[in-house]
Amino acid sequence: MSSTSAPQPSTPAPASGRAPAPAPGRAPARRLPGGPVLQDSVTEAIAEAFFEELAAVGYARLSLEAVAKRAGAGKAAIYRRWASKLEMTVDLVSAFAVADTGPADTGTLRGDVLAFVTEVADALNQRLPARIIPDLLAEAGRTPELAEALLTNVRDARRSRAAQLLERAVERGELPADLDREIALDLLAGPLYWRLAVVHTPTAPDYLDRLTDKLLAAFRA
Repeated sequence: MSSTSAPQPSTPAPASGRAPAPAPGRAPARRLPGGPVLQDSVTEAIAEAFFEELAAVGYARLSLEAVAKRAGAGKAAIYRRWASKLEMTVDLVSAFAVADTGPADTGTLRGDVLAFVTEVADALNQRLPARIIPDLLAEAGRTPELAEALLTNVRDARRSRAAQLLERAVERGELPADLDREIALDLLAGPLYWRLAVVHTPTAPDYLDRLTDKLLAAFRA
């Protein structure tokens, strides 16, 4: 992703019972009940403006007026798509954070884990996610409605899909059937998130390979 473009989500899971949020640049046409199809280009501009504004000021100071101004659209254009700042945030962040498929199936546990941590590292090394994710997690601690929505639409969905990686390994006999799946899921993303998003420490070229080996050892311990 370039330094000026919004995160590029995959096809998302629905949020708030509506159609999934579009990926900037690839927004599907939307139709309001009994109304006209919403313009793709406007939706894309709003989504990109949202991520840029969220990264710049954080969720607490984010305003729909500022997003509309950055997008070159009217505030009414936002309300035709989302009913509130919370709904807009959950919808667009879910679209970015939750992929439409499970973790890569490389045929081996090591290959799957390496692909998983590489994907996480790639996301956390991008400018916008690196600023947005810590802010949203901090804000979730102060805003129960945001916390509940993110847990349901992002965390639970991502953990469910990451669990597929572990189940495949159990089925192949690479991990024991009594694997502590809760701890394993925490380990998959926790160390890398801490390093890149919390303490902001760069990784050496072989870091992900070494991390993968340590994770496998922990899973089998």
